Amino acid sequence: MTKNRHQKPVHAAARRIAFALFASGLCAAAPAAAEPLTIDLQPIERFQGRNKGDKIDKLIWRGGFVLRNDHEQFGGFSGITFTSEDGKFAAVSDRGHFLNGKMSYDQAGNLGGLNNITLVPIKNSKGANLPTRFSRDSESIETIFRDGVPSAVRVAFEHLTRVADFELVDGWPQGAAREVSIPDWLRRNRHNGSLEALCIAPPASPIAGSTLMLTENVKASGGDHAAWLKGNEDRGELSFAREGGFKPTACAFLPNGDLLILKRDVSLIGFTMRLELITSDKIKPGARIKGETILAAGGTAVDNMEGLAVSIGPTNNPRITLVSDDNFNGWQRTMLLQFDILY
Repeated sequence: MTKNRHQKPVHAAARRIAFALFASGLCAAAPAAAEPLTIDLQPIERFQGRNKGDKIDKLIWRGGFVLRNDHEQFGGFSGITFTSEDGKFAAVSDRGHFLNGKMSYDQAGNLGGLNNITLVPIKNSKGANLPTRFSRDSESIETIFRDGVPSAVRVAFEHLTRVADFELVDGWPQGAAREVSIPDWLRRNRHNGSLEALCIAPPASPIAGSTLMLTENVKASGGDHAAWLKGNEDRGELSFAREGGFKPTACAFLPNGDLLILKRDVSLIGFTMRLELITSDKIKPGARIKGETILAAGGTAVDNMEGLAVSIGPTNNPRITLVSDDNFNGWQRTMLLQFDILY
């Protein structure tokens, strides 16, 4: 049952108890080192009838893979970010793991391979593995830059709704969580439609340095998707237009400050997705935001697309990376898709 943000407040003592359980690591397994994985990569050469290098509206198709591995913790990837200029990335899973690795490219700038893949349990604030399934549901990840250098990642969790930062070591996240404050109305929503996405505005944005937090199924006034902007000066509630069955699953800022929102719908015959563009001037507290669709897809071309990242690719254009959450179901796929976007 979907809850709204106007339910009964949670007292401060209850919040402290909840985070203490998250931090305690009671009944958690001993902390584990990074576990190397060998991934079976099935290349995706064409997308909606286009070959690699072909235009799709404002995008250029750059290839993809279906990823397979028999490890019981491989799958459920809901967020992805790039942590270095040379292709290092980190994804987060519904079962509380980082999937770390490095992407490689061919001479034409298309996605060529994945290397140095490891699976690492996400830790709590005591440096122990997350203690319960309720606390492990990581949904989104974004890189934090300090003085222009990637230095940490910020991760959003649903169910036990919270946000935490993790340091980067050699370009990959690890170590104990550091809690990031979020508003009480957001923390109170403890279900799988709560905090779905976060992204951090770049220096070119009017809200530079602010973190945008987006819910999947928490209703703002008027029935839209509730959101929160966390910044030193730009702080407050905003909303994203609710349209049909499409729900937001990820967000990422482009280098010029414009915003991309990934949306997904599901029916009896499969998944559909939309990628929407919102110009930077529209993103501010109190705004009701509606994007322009720049990519729409369905059928076998996509799966349960949930993760979105923007980087500067080998072509020197902004590179869009999408990843799907297979929900640990045998009939779904872990897909990785890449596109360049042209301004």
